[in-house]
Amino acid sequence: QVKLVESGGGLVQAGGSLRLSCAAYGRTFSSYGLAWFRQAPGKEREFVAGISWSGESSYYADSVKGRFTISKDNVKQTVNLQMNSLKPEDTAAYYCAAEFLGRNWNEAHPRDFGSWGQGTQVTVSS
Repeated sequence: QVKLVESGGGLVQAGGSLRLSCAAYGRTFSSYGLAWFRQAPGKEREFVAGISWSGESSYYADSVKGRFTISKDNVKQTVNLQMNSLKPEDTAAYYCAAEFLGRNWNEAHPRDFGSWGQGTQVTVSS
């Protein structure tokens, strides 16, 4: 299993930017895909962005395409989520997930991941 530690959440005004980072410990970092999910109060956890084990392919939810960018640093063993043009509806707890076990990134689901971080809160004020 992989231990994941997120950082970088906070409070930002609409239109602003935040960068989330997730440090991974354990399994060889370059051997698995990672993703970011988010969960707002009263809602299900939803896929935000994912990146393949090589870092060559990335995937995004329609709601964040063009605004968020996921990246993977195999040397530092971190996965980052750059969030620009933030909206109040982006407010949620954001979770890093590792060890993608699914077949289709476009249908990524929480059950497809073997390890999870503790989450970091992102709040976007209007």
